[in-house]
Amino acid sequence: MSLKAKFSELGEKIRSIPEKPILTATIILFLLGLIVIGLSFFYYNSTTFYTSLLAEAHGMLFDLAIIGILLYWLNQNGQTRQRIRTYKDEIDDFRLWESEEAAFRTVGNIKRLNRHNIYELNLVNVHLVKTNLNYVVLKNSNINNANLTSAKLIESNLENTRLNQTVFENANLNQANLQNAYASGAIFKDAFLIKCDLTKAFLIKADFQNAFLMEANLSGAYLTGANFDNANLYKADLRGAVGLTIEQFSTVKSLYLAQFDEEFNKVIYENFPELVGK
Repeated sequence: MSLKAKFSELGEKIRSIPEKPILTATIILFLLGLIVIGLSFFYYNSTTFYTSLLAEAHGMLFDLAIIGILLYWLNQNGQTRQRIRTYKDEIDDFRLWESEEAAFRTVGNIKRLNRHNIYELNLVNVHLVKTNLNYVVLKNSNINNANLTSAKLIESNLENTRLNQTVFENANLNQANLQNAYASGAIFKDAFLIKCDLTKAFLIKADFQNAFLMEANLSGAYLTGANFDNANLYKADLRGAVGLTIEQFSTVKSLYLAQFDEEFNKVIYENFPELVGK
């Protein structure tokens, strides 16, 4: 290799140093160390020098302990807030995009927000078809008009969540918590709601056609106009439910061991003895 080529290669390496932060910092520290040690060499035997050095060392420890930790905390906190903002922005970006990619990326952002203890989300009109939302917490969220067809929400927490006109067709909500949820006009057709907690939920005109509501808790729920055509209500608890009519249960699949208020229970036994096993 010629001398010119060697100098050219050396120049290229020198120009690349700023692109490597750790190497740059090491070189600067080494050069400053040489300067400081060179200027201090004749004072190393001085008692005053060591006293000052120890004082500076204590100051450095104080800076590391107080200022360093504080700056680190502020930096980490800022980065966390930025990540949370990014996750929410991505949900907004995919909100009206009806595709498999949009659905799975939205689910990923929901789970990341859950890890940061963020549960109250704006998921209006999101597309979450065939997604896995088992065990997610979305209490107090707004999920109106979302599409969760064939989604999995086993043991998910949807307490106080707005679910008006939301589609849960063929979804799995076994043991999910929908206490006090606002789900008027929601579609639960063919959905699995086994042991689902729907206590005091607003289910006005909700569609439970062919739904599996075995051992579901519907006590105190608002069920005016709800459709239970061919639904299985085995051991379901409907005590204190508001808006029930005898016609709503004329086409159900089963009411065996289902619980109603005493007066309504008598009417059920009189009109549909075959459904209650009598």
